Amino acid sequence: MTDGLAIESVELVEVAIPLVRPFRTSFGEERRKRAILVHAHADGVDGWGECVAGETPAYSGEWIDAAWMVLEEFLIPSMLRGGPIVDPRDVPGRMARVRGNPMAKASLEAAILDVWLRARGQGLAEFLGGVCDRIPRGVSVGIASSPKAMIEEINGYLAQGSRRLKLKIEPGRDVDVVSRVRDALPDTALSVDANAAYSLADAAVFEALDELSLTMIEQPLHHEDLSDHAHLQSRLRTPICLDESIGSSATAALAIEMGACRVVNIKPGRVGGILEAKRVHDVAMERSTPVWIGGMLETGVGRSANLALAALPGVSMPGDTSASDRYFSEDLTEPFVLAPDGTLGVPSGPGIGVTPISEHVKRATLRRARIEARF
Repeated sequence: MTDGLAIESVELVEVAIPLVRPFRTSFGEERRKRAILVHAHADGVDGWGECVAGETPAYSGEWIDAAWMVLEEFLIPSMLRGGPIVDPRDVPGRMARVRGNPMAKASLEAAILDVWLRARGQGLAEFLGGVCDRIPRGVSVGIASSPKAMIEEINGYLAQGSRRLKLKIEPGRDVDVVSRVRDALPDTALSVDANAAYSLADAAVFEALDELSLTMIEQPLHHEDLSDHAHLQSRLRTPICLDESIGSSATAALAIEMGACRVVNIKPGRVGGILEAKRVHDVAMERSTPVWIGGMLETGVGRSANLALAALPGVSMPGDTSASDRYFSEDLTEPFVLAPDGTLGVPSGPGIGVTPISEHVKRATLRRARIEARF
């Protein structure tokens, strides 16, 4: 390892897995999880990453087909031309000539980091500085057909030990629905997520939600409107949590200092990788701002990395990392199982601590491509 780890090839595998139930947000409804797995190979060691870009450029400007092209034509060739990996912290620099595309970059960085750590026999949580081995589970509840259906779904999650519930909202399905859920569950920790579906002209909606003793209001306004978020936060007791607005540790610092949020949601795909996600965590810790780890309906590959990040000392709130059966009847890895106390175990093996099951991947595969290094 003193001379570095030479990546011999990187394979892209697009998969599609049916969801147990449709998941609806203000962006639309998903019935399956499409994802790109990035599989790096070096000296008999394999590493895996997952690209969380969606089927359409709705949540972000990235989508699966574009991410595939960027990975295949630009990011992977650039990575392979750079020679052996001496330190995975150098990986973002090798991709710097490609602007944007954080989700594509995050998936390749994750695969390289996984193979590098596996070669060293070190786990991701240990490498990052994680301090716990079990993570409290939170659940993100999609927009249901009715408040009654939502409450029935929520009661199932509470019975399984969920510590925090996040309700997706959209214009026309917000205050009334959340009020009915709060009336039914007066002592449950509730938050809402608007996925940037509102504007400052809708402040009255959030002032009404402010009366419902919510843990937080996530991403109420457009992702570029930090100043409007700061104005809205000044009118609310309930903390605003930013998601889509946080694209890096720099924007996290700016948002906190502007008063645009009091909580930060960290998603490694959104900020460009696990290493930058750790820097967002560190920035928030320095400013005494709570953080939690969000989710993008990841398969077990991405879920394992999220759990490692959730083990960091500054992650003080339950995130969106659920058990595998919350989304899939068959995950790509061994399933993550919820303990009776409502927690999930942080993988302790080398790298991300899990390996995709070949037969599961084969059944879910839509296409493959392999890029070989030329030494």
